[in-house]
Amino acid sequence: MTLRLSNLGVALSCACALAVSACGSDETAARSGASAGQERIRVVTQSVRFERERTDVESVGTARARATAQIYPETGGVVTAVPFSAGQHVEAGDLLLQLEDREERLAVNLARVAVQEAEQLLARYRRIEDTGAVSASQIDEARTALDSARIELEQAEIALEERAVRAPFAGNVGLTDIDPGSRVTASTAITQIDDRSVLYVDFEAAEQVFGYLAVGDSITVAPFANPDAVVEAEVVAVDSHINPTRRTFTVRALLDNASDGLRPGMSFRVNFTIFGQSYPRVPESAIIWGASGSYIWSVEDEQAVRVPVNIVSRLDGHVLVRGEISADARIITEGVQKVREGSLIDDLAADRSSVVTGGGPIAADETR
Repeated sequence: MTLRLSNLGVALSCACALAVSACGSDETAARSGASAGQERIRVVTQSVRFERERTDVESVGTARARATAQIYPETGGVVTAVPFSAGQHVEAGDLLLQLEDREERLAVNLARVAVQEAEQLLARYRRIEDTGAVSASQIDEARTALDSARIELEQAEIALEERAVRAPFAGNVGLTDIDPGSRVTASTAITQIDDRSVLYVDFEAAEQVFGYLAVGDSITVAPFANPDAVVEAEVVAVDSHINPTRRTFTVRALLDNASDGLRPGMSFRVNFTIFGQSYPRVPESAIIWGASGSYIWSVEDEQAVRVPVNIVSRLDGHVLVRGEISADARIITEGVQKVREGSLIDDLAADRSSVVTGGGPIAADETR
């Protein structure tokens, strides 16, 4: 009896074990079937694009003429002529003001006579030098007298030239308060002359952009008097030091003024763009914020992959990011809310061509 019950217990145990094993096999098969039939997440992707970071910089500059000079007479006297008008273009050497010069002209004529007499005396001495009628010392004295007379003539001619004030270079003259008959001194300002065929626009730039501007770069400038008159200017000089108080440095740009429509002293709005490194450019809608920071979804082998990113700068509806994004990657731009790590992706994007511009992929730890 006991043996029979024991055999029955063994049989029941085996049956239970077989039943449990069968149930486990059914559950595993069910899970496998569910995984094989996982629902795909319908999203829209786009190929990654690379773009250089850009910073638009604006400053205010002041124009100066290529050459400018305040005109003063070399000496004082009575003005006899002012042969120019305000705004007139003059050439180098043109007469701007004439002073009374009668005494200076007489002095020049007297010095010329003295030179002529000294030349004649020296010539007579040399003709009779071989006869012994004159000594060597007399000839030396005649030669010295001639040199002295020539120097006095040159001094008289310089004094005569100083009675006329002439343009030091070609340019446009300004207003004057001097009229014929006025008496002036060496400290009397006559007028100002400017060579404004080209203008120099000096402006201050922030220390942060030092090294980005170089001689030969192009910038745009527009006078505040006419903001629509935007013109190109060329950087011709960059200051060699940073102002320690203002943390800025001075840049000088050359502006062609062949049309003569601009004037020295005008203020200009200066604009230029600084280009930095190349970064992936993605729509703002692709950026997701989590507890550990921002990230995007990339598609690899039809599955969603989470890629952490750092935002470098924001553009119009897009952002430049730093992260481990390959040049041929596709990122999810629509439908990101339903995506999870490893989700199967059904890409609805029509355009699957890879577009890469402005550089290659950027490593996540690469610094600017």
